[in-house]
Amino acid sequence: MAAAVFVVALVVRLAHVWSLRDTPAFDILLGDARAYDAWAERLAAGDWLGGEVFYQAPLYPYLLGVLYAVAGRDLLVVRLVQAVIGAASASLLAGAAARLVSPCAGVVAGLGLALYAPAIFFDALLQKSVLDVFFMVAVLWLAGDLIARPDRTARWLALGAALGALSLTRENALAIVAVAVAWSASVSRRAWRHESEAVQRRVLRDSGFRIQPVVALTAGLLLLLTPVLVRNYMVTGGFYLTTSQFGPNFFIGNNAGADGTYMALRAGRGAPEFERQDATELAEAALGRSLTPAEVSAYWSGRARQFITGEPAAWAQLMARKVALLINRVEMLDTESQQTYEEWSPVLRLLAPIGHFGVLMPLAALGLWVLWPDRRRLWPVLAMAAAYAASVIVFYVFARYRFPLVPFLLVFASAGVTGAAARWHHASRTQRGLTIAAVVALAVLVWWPLLSPRRMRAITETNLGVALHEAGRTGDALRHLERAVTLQPDYAPAYNNLGVVLRAAGRTDEAIAAYERGLQQPGAYADLHFNLANALRDQGRTDEAAAHLRQAVTAAPADAAGAHNNLGLALAAKGQMADAAAEFRAALALDPSSVIALRNLGNILATVGDRDQALDTLRRAAALAPNDALVRYDYGSVLLEAGRYADAVAEFEAAIAADPRYVEALNNLGIAHASSGHMDLAITAFERALEIRPDFVDAKRNLDTAQRAGKKPR
Repeated sequence: MAAAVFVVALVVRLAHVWSLRDTPAFDILLGDARAYDAWAERLAAGDWLGGEVFYQAPLYPYLLGVLYAVAGRDLLVVRLVQAVIGAASASLLAGAAARLVSPCAGVVAGLGLALYAPAIFFDALLQKSVLDVFFMVAVLWLAGDLIARPDRTARWLALGAALGALSLTRENALAIVAVAVAWSASVSRRAWRHESEAVQRRVLRDSGFRIQPVVALTAGLLLLLTPVLVRNYMVTGGFYLTTSQFGPNFFIGNNAGADGTYMALRAGRGAPEFERQDATELAEAALGRSLTPAEVSAYWSGRARQFITGEPAAWAQLMARKVALLINRVEMLDTESQQTYEEWSPVLRLLAPIGHFGVLMPLAALGLWVLWPDRRRLWPVLAMAAAYAASVIVFYVFARYRFPLVPFLLVFASAGVTGAAARWHHASRTQRGLTIAAVVALAVLVWWPLLSPRRMRAITETNLGVALHEAGRTGDALRHLERAVTLQPDYAPAYNNLGVVLRAAGRTDEAIAAYERGLQQPGAYADLHFNLANALRDQGRTDEAAAHLRQAVTAAPADAAGAHNNLGLALAAKGQMADAAAEFRAALALDPSSVIALRNLGNILATVGDRDQALDTLRRAAALAPNDALVRYDYGSVLLEAGRYADAVAEFEAAIAADPRYVEALNNLGIAHASSGHMDLAITAFERALEIRPDFVDAKRNLDTAQRAGKKPR
């Protein structure tokens, strides 16, 4: 039975992977997949320890790292390995359901996971979901064995290890650990009570069996978690059991603006590479000091608790919405939607109409009714399912976050499919009526339209368009972004990103039109004003650009460093130097390490004659960006004007080292050498500039001047 389930699951997963091979989804990675891929490449290159506390669960990236180290970065190999893991999960679930319910139920549950469309979808993504479910199924399989044979110490050890591994892929699974500990303790107490007094005396003397299941379970947990704890301590000096992202995630799911799904701490910055940075920067700005990862987490969890205690009614309403999202039939995406993949995959198109949450949840409810008489035996499994569901609701709901619930639901559903008739036969008329009413009511809730599949497809198309643009595939990017706005005409981010790609392609008029349409949609955000302003500046429409930059500042004042900087440029172009300097200073107040704002401010100060402040500002910029050729050139130019020729030479040489073809820096280097009386060095610098750009008039004139005896170039 288990072998047959494995084969079926593997065949459909391989067919799905094969259907994706010529689509953008195969080699263009989105969201967390990009972060995991980059992490795995660093690991494969030898950086196995890293330098920061884990912010995301590490086990899946380390699996990828091993695969990359062995086979190179081959995404087909990754997907084939994951297909095998997914098939193994289905086979293990068949065994778990056979132990917990019946052999017939095992077949139903195993085939259910083998053919469950979201499982096939997730198993082909570079996401940790494939490991989430594998370890969750392993927990169920071991639980089924331990319910029948609770005296098997090795199984308790294995259960602890499986829970430890699960916690290193899905941190909120630590909620299940509490259930397992309580279960192991109850087994120990029950076994102890049933022993004779003589046996109790012998056990106390010889082995301490009374706590053996708890000890074995804990040992298995520590076997997996201790290396991570030690590693985190080695790189940070702090104690972190798995990761440091509890606080930010808790806040995202529990604040006055939360809607039960993921919302980035800074609008438009939901990508994984921004999560740690934004959480840290915002917390440090609020508290006015540098923070450790633990302090950052504590800040955000404190903010969440303030909302919960300060607005309990609003929080209760939010929790109700998260419950509704958890059981809803539609798969809530975070980056890419199953519906988009269905267009490419015949396997998903065939199985999606029946293999989804809308079918699974009512069947699972029916199965719980069937299993209810056996609840005392099955309580550990029921409690684990409830604990995991609660751990998702406490944070926020994504399809892949609730996905580890599916093995539990399939076990329950298999009991409903195989045992409903017998249970119905022995039930009273009242029980039958109540059961029908409960299942129908649940089905209504599950099928209630909370989420828009079209909108989720539009989000996927937008994300794919952005990734294609970054990969240099402008035509493909435009096609996907145009499709996004067709699917969901009121989705503002699609217009914003469409404008970005159009502007990069030199189609500025169309980019402006896209930005303006985006600003007409609900949920328009500061980036639309900011990007529209940049496009308007391209066309010399400085006044309009300045107006939109001011709106960007108003829309997101805490994140407006870029808007302040660009507004300063617009004002400088109009000759309003004092106002421009004020905007650059405002940018630096928000982001003191902004090299571009420091450079712009330094140049403005030099223009208005405040040379000392200009030098100090540009020195700070050069210290922050020693390899930035533009910064070193600007700093050197002000030093040259101040008559500090030796210092200027050093800066121009640094600029040329960063950009050997920087002819303006070579020209100014020649001027600095000539001003110091080093005519041979000056001539060499001018000649190098003319080798790169023979029509460089200033360098040609300066070379002629330098070649005249004793005369300095102008």
